[in-house]
Formats: sequence, structure tokens, C-alpha cells
Amino acid sequence: IKDKADIVYGSRFVGHRPHRVLYYWHRVGNGLLTLISNMFTNLNLTDMETGYKAFRREVIQSIEIEENQFGFEPEITAKIAKGDYRIYEVGIGYFGRTYAEGKKIGWRDGMWAIWCILKYNLRR
Repeated sequence: IKDKADIVYGSRFVGHRPHRVLYYWHRVGNGLLTLISNMFTNLNLTDMETGYKAFRREVIQSIEIEENQFGFEPEITAKIAKGDYRIYEVGIGYFGRTYAEGKKIGWRDGMWAIWCILKYNLRR
């Protein structure tokens, strides 16, 4: 990917990397958020909500980021989709946390993500 990508998303759902099996409804919610985001951005990501993203320095420095929690992923995805960037996705290993281990995301965060998908994709 070196010298080919401006942005790389790590996907929990591409490839054959090990992952911990948790929470069916979180996977469904992630798929729905990724689908809605892809519909607005015309990208074909498999994991928009991934926490693993790499950017060329000049790319990330050129984007004004407004969100500071779970809205970051929809915001940054919408903003990079409007640019002329080379976006790649690679499989990653992922070992998610249980709520007892500190997982914090809930349905309200999913609703906020939908709002952010709309907000940042419909904004000029």
C-alpha cells in the first residue's frame, strides 16, 4: 500500500484475521451505519466505524475535525469522500471488549452516528 494510498481503513470484516466474537446487534448496527455512510459517500467500505485508520500527514492536517467522540468516524469518512484521495481497506485482527472490560458504545451513539452521516454528507 506504500506509495499507493492516502488513507487506509482497517476492517474487522475483510480477510482472515483473528477476531473476538461479541455482540450480534453491535455487528448489525455497524453494518447499517457503514451501509448508510456508503450510500452518501459512494464508497464501498466494509467497516466505516473502525478505530484503525491511517492518513498521510498532509491529508489529516488539511481536514478540520469537529467531532470528538463517536461522530468522528462518520465525519472523517464524509470529508475524505469529498476529496480526491486514494482510499484503501485492509483486514485487521480485532479483540473487542465486553461491557465489563470497558466497552462504552450504545444505541444513542448509533443515533448520533446517523445524525453525523447526514450532517457531514449533506453539508456543502
